[in-house]
Amino acid sequence: MNRTRRTGLGLLSTTVLLTTLLSACASDADQPGDFAGGQDAATAKTSVTLIEQPWDDLQVENEITKQLLTKLGYTVKVDAVSVELGAQAISTGGADAYLGNWWPSQQPTYGDLIDAEKVEVVNEELVTGTEYAPAVPGDVASKLSVDSLADLDQHGAEFDHKIYGIEAGSPGNETIQKAIDDDAYGLGDWKLVESGTAAMLAQVEKNEKEGKPIVFLAWSPHWMTVQYKTVFLDDPEQVWGGAGVIRSVTRAGLATDQPAVAKLLANQKFTTDQAGQFYYDKDKSGKSVPEIATAWIAANPDTVKTFLAGVTATDGKPAEQVLFP
Repeated sequence: MNRTRRTGLGLLSTTVLLTTLLSACASDADQPGDFAGGQDAATAKTSVTLIEQPWDDLQVENEITKQLLTKLGYTVKVDAVSVELGAQAISTGGADAYLGNWWPSQQPTYGDLIDAEKVEVVNEELVTGTEYAPAVPGDVASKLSVDSLADLDQHGAEFDHKIYGIEAGSPGNETIQKAIDDDAYGLGDWKLVESGTAAMLAQVEKNEKEGKPIVFLAWSPHWMTVQYKTVFLDDPEQVWGGAGVIRSVTRAGLATDQPAVAKLLANQKFTTDQAGQFYYDKDKSGKSVPEIATAWIAANPDTVKTFLAGVTATDGKPAEQVLFP
């Protein structure tokens, strides 16, 4: 695992893993049964429901997908739910696709569903070069000589025996809690502080200003990796799943029911720098998600054309011909 994030992520706000790698809490209206239900066959053929958590890169990638599909004649809905509810919705056909499947960190949530063929992987690597692990700011790593999970406990008092995580129920939080429960690396007397991405990063900022060490759940792409010169902690005992890749998954049968949609999803590729730019534009420049997506599509016609290869609009016309007449 790389200990520090490469340059170029100054654009970043994560991915994930991924502010957000990792789960938004669903409202009562976001239960799986409330997804795309009661549609007639013709409407269902041209309707697409995507799911997301509040991760800037995922939101922009969903919006790019929505704008492209809308121009091709589809009606696209995006629902914000937790990772767990999203997996349930995908597996039962209540939603169609998810462009934020961090793998293997989401294996506890999606693994059995994929094995049971209730969820299909249509894009093995939507975003490349990701990282997702507990981390410390670069100055903390240098000052305390901390670059591994094995280094934490000897500095437990300085870290206040706390690891800061994100939204309750996220796979990353669950892995940290399991490490604590198992006393991995002597962390049995540590505490996981669950909050949310924004609250976690606010705590990192506060500790940095006060000169206090902090260990937190970090990911790339994200602007945190540059602002804090983040050091992703090594894991010699391999208790952490690692970042792996960000994949796109769909409900079973989407490739048969809506082959053009599945093909578009399979064709998509984003780099960590591109995904990081989405974070930067939203969190640092204050642009809206639709604005970012529209600008990216306009600025990257050649890449968009690769997304459209083999894709047709709802009227059967080649997608590239529709978008680039």
